[in-house]
Amino acid sequence: MALKISIITATYNSQDTLKDCLDSVCRQTGNIEHLVIDGASEDHSVDIARSYSHVSHVVSEPDHGIYDAMNKGIGYTTGDVVGILNSDDFYADDQVLQKVAAVFENPEIDSCYGDLHYVHPVDTEKVTRNWKSGRFHSGKFRWGWMPPHPTFFVRRSVYERFGRFNLELGSAADYELMLRFLVKRQISCQYIPDVLVKMRGGGASNASLKNRLRANRMDRKAWDVNQLNPYPWTIPMKPLRKVGQFIGV
Repeated sequence: MALKISIITATYNSQDTLKDCLDSVCRQTGNIEHLVIDGASEDHSVDIARSYSHVSHVVSEPDHGIYDAMNKGIGYTTGDVVGILNSDDFYADDQVLQKVAAVFENPEIDSCYGDLHYVHPVDTEKVTRNWKSGRFHSGKFRWGWMPPHPTFFVRRSVYERFGRFNLELGSAADYELMLRFLVKRQISCQYIPDVLVKMRGGGASNASLKNRLRANRMDRKAWDVNQLNPYPWTIPMKPLRKVGQFIGV
């Protein structure tokens, strides 16, 4: 049987962007399961999700934020591999999940990731930031590196063995999960040297200096909860690495 990929999309009042997300998954080919986990939206997000025949599961109920929704989604998945595509993100082309499936044909690969483009929230053809990840080795985390989470695909068995998102980490929950999987547990990983996801610009952790400082504290906590020791420059380097992503766009 062909490898099955489960895609989780968390939504909350996402009617303005959700269609782009759903369309991009609908255009993919292969054995795909798409789940929409909604946080009791007050707009038309749920109606939009239910109007797409490829969406296999829609849940709408109060939650404790986006990572709680992702955790719920992981619990509902039945695929061999799990990917997460936020409601304001979309796949860069129609072959993304084919590329991902090809990686996981190797049973020794536990995870993969690729590159990401931030785009203008309205003119999504306009790239505002180019996140080129580069090849993986676990030591790069200590130099402020991380892969873009929307491009990160993981075997479901990894979540079953090593856990889901830690809700105590706030906006750093995705960073902590990848740190736990890739550095602490040393799961195998392969880089796909292509843009896999386009993300609309924004992000709560970068919205203000106060939020950025709080994000830095959570990043440090991610190392502490995993009993890992960063270099003195690891946490300051993490936002500094983003500067180069704006050059040439």
